[in-house]
Amino acid sequence: MLMKEYRICMPLTVEEYRIGQLYMISKHSHEQSERGEGVEVVQNEPYEDPTHGQGQFTEKRVYLNNKLPSWARAVVPKIFYVTEKAWNYYPYTITEYTIFDSEPKGEEEIEVCLVDIAYDEIPDRYYKESEDLRYFKSEKTDRGVLQEGWIDNQEPIMCSYKLVTVKFEVWGLQTRVEQFVHKVIRDVLLLGHRQAFAWVDEWIEMTMDEVREYERATQEATNRKIGPFPPSISITETPLASVARNGPSSAPSTPLSTEPPEYLSVPKDRPRKKSAPETLTLPDPNRRDSGFRLASIFSWGSTPSPQPE
Repeated sequence: MLMKEYRICMPLTVEEYRIGQLYMISKHSHEQSERGEGVEVVQNEPYEDPTHGQGQFTEKRVYLNNKLPSWARAVVPKIFYVTEKAWNYYPYTITEYTIFDSEPKGEEEIEVCLVDIAYDEIPDRYYKESEDLRYFKSEKTDRGVLQEGWIDNQEPIMCSYKLVTVKFEVWGLQTRVEQFVHKVIRDVLLLGHRQAFAWVDEWIEMTMDEVREYERATQEATNRKIGPFPPSISITETPLASVARNGPSSAPSTPLSTEPPEYLSVPKDRPRKKSAPETLTLPDPNRRDSGFRLASIFSWGSTPSPQPE
């Protein structure tokens, strides 16, 4: 099991982050999704916790088929996803990522990872000049450009803490899979929080009701964009024999001829064995004078009944 705590500083207030996080997650999920790939929202509804009070529960499936390296594609199902469950009792959020259901055992060492949204490198395929925070300046908030060392002198500033546990106890693959999943999650956190600030002018004036409505509409559009997933079992058509009836390809073939195929036919001129009589006549067992007896072949320790004279 591999546990990491990601610490992500943002040039926002805590209340601003609440709106921006919801907006960013919805828009980011929609942008990164395509047919059969991306983030599917399974459940999103209010939730009340006895300790933290009112909150929001969200369950998502993050489909990673096209993001898997070649060594992983050989050992995972064709349709592969990570389940994300989040309980948001703002400003406290519990997020759980699951590949296989498991529970942590004992105390585990936690690795702390600082994430710099402006100067940490992201994969080339995710880079957009408009989202490069080294050059971005917000028109509505007048925040930015984020210069080297911005965390030490930025106002306002807040920090988001993400504790992520990955457990994949499969011999020979555990270390590689756990490190790979953490890399994917770190890239998602880095890109998402970069976008949250790069899009600040889009959401900064939204109310909570407005961002919730945006979230609902975007999630519906994202689920339609991903589309239904095909079955993991592929069905191929098999050419039918010439004697088969014409019908749907899914229908079983039924031969029209009742004659056996040539390779199963018995040659007509094959000589018959003479070791047994042509006919065998058995006496009628219902007649007492027939002298017919059935040998006893099963015995469970019972006493045999006397035979009639």
